[in-house]
Amino acid sequence: MLKRGTQIFLGVFFLVAGVLHFVLDDAFAQIVPPALPFPNFIVWLTGAMELVFAAALLLKRYLALTGILLSLYLLAVLPANIYMALADIRLGEIEVGTFALWVRVALQFPLIGLVLWCCGAWPFGGRARA
Repeated sequence: MLKRGTQIFLGVFFLVAGVLHFVLDDAFAQIVPPALPFPNFIVWLTGAMELVFAAALLLKRYLALTGILLSLYLLAVLPANIYMALADIRLGEIEVGTFALWVRVALQFPLIGLVLWCCGAWPFGGRARA
């Protein structure tokens, strides 16, 4: 029951985050590290990926695979979070401060652990139980 509730919570979280990638695409493009080309395309792609992950978290099938892929995705976007903290970039009109941006970076790792746990993915093994 706790795992299923966490899956639903994360599904809604990534649904909202995915939608925001399209609504606030210019703001999200600012946190794409400058070494990467086509920042708006990257924002749209990651937004679409978050929508797919949201749906996959709400479905009970392939949860372990979803957990592994979502964890890899969260690692892949970590450089954008680090760049945002280093450059002290606002997200749109929201200014949260450098400390909060670094807390956000640090929280990425417990989030990955939470995803792996609630999906029953490695290293937690087996199928996640609803």
